Amino acid sequence: MGVRMSDVSVVICGYTEDRWDRIVGAVASLRCQTVPPQEIIFVSDHNPALLERAEQHLDADIIVANTGTRGLSDARNTGVKMAKGSKIAFLDDDAEAAPNWIEHLSRWCEQPDVIGAGSRVDPVWANKKPNWFPEEFYWTVGCSYVGMPTSSAQVRNPFGGAMCVSREIFDRVGGFRVGIGRVDNMLAGCEETELCIRANERWPQKSFIYEPEAVIMHYLPKNREKLSYFLRRCFHEGRSKALLSKVVDHRAALQAETSYVLRVLPRGALRNVIHSITNFEMSGLLRSGTIVLGLGTVGLGYVVGLRNAFLIQRPPKNNSQDTIINEEQAGHDTL
Repeated sequence: MGVRMSDVSVVICGYTEDRWDRIVGAVASLRCQTVPPQEIIFVSDHNPALLERAEQHLDADIIVANTGTRGLSDARNTGVKMAKGSKIAFLDDDAEAAPNWIEHLSRWCEQPDVIGAGSRVDPVWANKKPNWFPEEFYWTVGCSYVGMPTSSAQVRNPFGGAMCVSREIFDRVGGFRVGIGRVDNMLAGCEETELCIRANERWPQKSFIYEPEAVIMHYLPKNREKLSYFLRRCFHEGRSKALLSKVVDHRAALQAETSYVLRVLPRGALRNVIHSITNFEMSGLLRSGTIVLGLGTVGLGYVVGLRNAFLIQRPPKNNSQDTIINEEQAGHDTL
């Protein structure tokens, strides 16, 4: 008897040939699933050379160009439009899924009170984790962090590059919002958060599940081991959250973050200080300092984002049309 195939369409989006080997690895990991996907869809985000290379050499079932707005949001929307499955999963182009990834997530999505599920994301460092890098801030490199559930639990939203959701979400509440989220290597985010908040508002009786037994490995390039990257990512996260709070309910946008700031970060800072004292070494103090620095940088980005969102939302004189919040219009501030 053959292995049963799922009704899951998996979407992978790419924007650069620099990640070609990782893209090939991502697709290969999906070919080794205990429950294979119905189809693998690769979307090239406004990169004709990558599209041509994928058409010639990539083992995906559907290869298509994003002809909409440049960026991850519309690239994913393009993949959704091409998908045939009743469930749609998203895998980052620099990640590989464990063999039972689809099996775990699709099992949750078959529950009548669940509209989506996300997996744990483990980092694979190019060299090794810097000793100053606190695990509470693993989200800056797109990985699961201290403070997240350690067993199956309801969450506001899963990681966008490691989740499986019901197709009904896109049919009923629309796709990823264009103008929020990453464009090429610009470090914005929150496109999946905004989508999941809309879905939660549409189906308050249903939920998203975080399943740490399902795992993807996220391969991190060397630049993500630098403090400069860490600070830029923190800044853009703050700015993205400010923009998000302007397009969805403010409480929904920041509920999880409030608990994280008030509970997880103080415990992390204290734990690392104690580690340095009891082990007579400095790395714990470095991590505690980085927690404070990261929080401050997120706060700065949030303030800048609120200001930019306010300026964008003010209608110009002699123009009564609504102004759409657009991440690119909000500026490309860097630290």
